[in-house]
Amino acid sequence: MKVKKGKEIERTFNLDGSPYIGIFATCTESLLLLPSQVPNRLAEGMGRALQAKVIKTFIAETDLIGCLVVGNSNGFIVSQYTQDSEIERVKDLAQAEGLEANISRLPDSDKISAAGNVILTNDTVALVHPSLSEVAVGVIKDTLGVTVYKGTISGLKTVGMAAVATNKGILAHNNAMQEELEFLEEIFELPVEIGSINFGVPVIGAALLANTKGYAAGDATSGAELGRIEDAFGF
Repeated sequence: MKVKKGKEIERTFNLDGSPYIGIFATCTESLLLLPSQVPNRLAEGMGRALQAKVIKTFIAETDLIGCLVVGNSNGFIVSQYTQDSEIERVKDLAQAEGLEANISRLPDSDKISAAGNVILTNDTVALVHPSLSEVAVGVIKDTLGVTVYKGTISGLKTVGMAAVATNKGILAHNNAMQEELEFLEEIFELPVEIGSINFGVPVIGAALLANTKGYAAGDATSGAELGRIEDAFGF
């Protein structure tokens, strides 16, 4: 872990030696989901960075939480392969923190299972993979309480990895097309910036977690990239 100069709170991390923390973790305004094996000290540091309560779990019997889960203040969408026991664990641990966790699986009929990869959301709007079924769109709308649109970012259908959105702003893949950026601004009604993570990686969601209270980035992220993150989300 690195400490960003001038800040008392750690902002850059790695999980099991990987700076791609967005593959293994996801966050909302109040909760941070991490793999069960993450050391307590590291979990506490990431929780402080995001001012969020930490829940450790597995999803679909893997540690790829960021790929398989996406959420906001209203709930979580998880892979259809998520175990009942895993859902109950998240609900119970959230309740222990005085929080509710409304959780829905993607429909079994959908071939797409990596919810975190294919849904970009904040508390009011979601952009999703163009091939998600209308049944899946309905589940997302009802569970997350959002208006749902379909689209791409930099031509990528995996919009959940191509950008990160909070209730204050969006940071998107630095090769996103102008019409895509304009569409994001229109539907989210928020400022949209482009950038990279982990020293030039344009797939923002693979290595960045953010909410309106803070952010956590992969520890290969440069100072200039951290500055771009802070500009995009108003820190």
